[in-house]
Amino acid sequence: MPTRRAPPPTRSAYRHGDLRRALLEAGIDLAREGGPAAVLLREATRRAGVVPNAAYRHFASRDDLLAAVREAAVAMVARAMEHELAALGAPKTSARYAHATLRAVGAGYLRFARDEPGLFQTAFKRQFDPSVPAGPTSAGDSGLGPFGLLCSALDRMVAAGALPPARRPGAEFLAWSAVHGLAMLTIEGPLSGVPDPMLDGLAERLLSMVERGL
Repeated sequence: MPTRRAPPPTRSAYRHGDLRRALLEAGIDLAREGGPAAVLLREATRRAGVVPNAAYRHFASRDDLLAAVREAAVAMVARAMEHELAALGAPKTSARYAHATLRAVGAGYLRFARDEPGLFQTAFKRQFDPSVPAGPTSAGDSGLGPFGLLCSALDRMVAAGALPPARRPGAEFLAWSAVHGLAMLTIEGPLSGVPDPMLDGLAERLLSMVERGL
């Protein structure tokens, strides 16, 4: 009696040609769990339920997958910043609102770093060039990436009279370096074990310092 061949394993991770999306989502999960070093093409294919060779039609190498995961992570940071901006309500032309937008983009950035340290590290460790405009895959719902949202907030401050035009050039780099520095100290530096209430206080003080210092 002929031996019955076992049916192939069910691949529930993707269907209808959506393997690229399944691999990308697996890569995002890996980055969330362990940062950029954890994004491995072989592990992504295992989680997607396919053989490794199947991935090469969509990602030629591990670096290609990591680049796609990085773009997705950058877009998530942008959406976290947009969420803080949306909480301010309808845009206004006042200086007070302009100040609030700057604090909002900083707060969103810091909150994402604390909530999603693996994805934050993946987004900003190496190969991130803020001078390159965000593409459709690395932008938030507004069409801007994190750096673009910061620049927009600073431009709004100038338009509202909250920041002298002469002090606008380069302000984005000063603000970003200060906030990014605290984010990194929080997720992988000496502040990583600090209780949340203390981190909240430090974040508030830093944002106030940036706001006044510009």
